[in-house]
Amino acid sequence: MTASVWAVLVLALVAANLPFLVSRKFLIFKMQAPKSFALHALELLLMYFLVGAAALAVEQSLGQIAPQRWEFYAITACLFITFAFPGFVWRFLLKHNS
Repeated sequence: MTASVWAVLVLALVAANLPFLVSRKFLIFKMQAPKSFALHALELLLMYFLVGAAALAVEQSLGQIAPQRWEFYAITACLFITFAFPGFVWRFLLKHNS
């Protein structure tokens, strides 16, 4: 059980940073112009739901799914945004030689 929890946390850390590290739209489509901040935010939201689905699948495989209220989703969303901070800093705050 501990390994699956760590796997979900690592997946969340990687998925939270992918929208900022990859310049393709939704990680698939090549873009002519740089992505806007709104598109980065939309991709981050999509990644949040994908990681949540993966975590739900892991929880279901381990046993009964515990019911959650809004507080759980508020905390996990804040944690996911915190995980995205390194990618945000790399994309928007560091100067790149190009």
